[in-house]
Amino acid sequence: MSRRDRRGTGSARLARVISVLLLMASACVAAAEGPAAPQATTGATEASAAPRTGLSVLHSFREGLSDPGCEGEVSDRWRRHFASAPSKLAQPGSDVMPLFAYVVDALRDSHLPTEYALIPFVESGYKPGARSPAGPAGLWQFIALTARNHKIQVDQGYDGRYSPVDSTRAAVRYLRTLHGMFAGDWRLGAMAFNAGEYRILGALKRNGQVARDARPEALRGIPDITQAYVRKLRALACVVAATADDPLRREALRAPIETLVAVEVPDGVASVDALASHGGYEAARLRELNPAFRSGRIGKGQTGSRQLLVPVPAARTADRMTTAAAGDVVPDVTGASGAGVAGPATRATAPVAGAATQGAAATRVSSHTGPRRHVVARGENPWLIARRYGIRVADLLSLNGLRPGSVLQPGTALHVDPPAASP
Repeated sequence: MSRRDRRGTGSARLARVISVLLLMASACVAAAEGPAAPQATTGATEASAAPRTGLSVLHSFREGLSDPGCEGEVSDRWRRHFASAPSKLAQPGSDVMPLFAYVVDALRDSHLPTEYALIPFVESGYKPGARSPAGPAGLWQFIALTARNHKIQVDQGYDGRYSPVDSTRAAVRYLRTLHGMFAGDWRLGAMAFNAGEYRILGALKRNGQVARDARPEALRGIPDITQAYVRKLRALACVVAATADDPLRREALRAPIETLVAVEVPDGVASVDALASHGGYEAARLRELNPAFRSGRIGKGQTGSRQLLVPVPAARTADRMTTAAAGDVVPDVTGASGAGVAGPATRATAPVAGAATQGAAATRVSSHTGPRRHVVARGENPWLIARRYGIRVADLLSLNGLRPGSVLQPGTALHVDPPAASP
């Protein structure tokens, strides 16, 4: 084989690898979004096939609010200030709603109030590339020192503050700490995010208050901007929550939206443009969502710099891996990166290749003489199992009454061959 032929083969294989990773991201998203169906006899949980809409995101936001009511003192000044927020959320083609959905999912996964999802609205207007003249950057407007303290990589080639994946992961982790530190009071947590936890702890002590019975509005010695921070978030929460009931925007909010997922970049992909080319995306679109890569290059082996946020079109999410399920055995991606993809609601790398080795020792076949059955081991999914037995994913799913996107529970017994047939 000539050198040119080898390059062509390697490029084609890399394209297949990236395609599989993005398709599996679609399945993770679909499984995470839909309401869990009653557990089937196989032990699998199915997800709704309906595509995600802005309306469903707003419903999830409202369900996660700590203070859902808007009665009482809500600042009219800040209501007016954020009056344009509904238009930004409902605007077709805007990244605001998909990014908002990504953050809402991350917070709900961590059992945190969705009031915190409004912080990027206040800080950056939900623009990943936002930068303040004073130095803060990204969705959450971290300064460089704070970013490094929260394990966000900031160096000459990569600034993780501009990564929606890295910065959101760090922000949610920090907010979870603050939420616990201040007895679950999101107002104190937001003030601490703005001014620092030690300043708020000191203010509570000086004012003779404790977190579980605090009156944040009565705290003295707190900067006015920090006091106003809670009023901003409270007013914005009321404005955003009411958007779902706005008859003028309801039709636009019913339209399917892109779902953003974090994808682990395979080895061999050294730039955002290369990932876009092989994955079928517009390079400018990926660069817009991932401005952390200052030169567009993806550094090999750099901590936190191997994940990109990619859009899964609504049509692909609704399709639920039909294309992959209808094809032959999913190509082996072990040679790519050994890593998987994470949907906004999973926050963890889904098993793609590494779990095959881990699950092999725990895999059991119930019969060697009759039709084969497979007992699901931890970390296994339909694609790994189908590859193990050399069968099509579509056949495995159909044989067990499953749909693309089904999540398998460890210990579930699956049919590998039709019950009446020999292997």
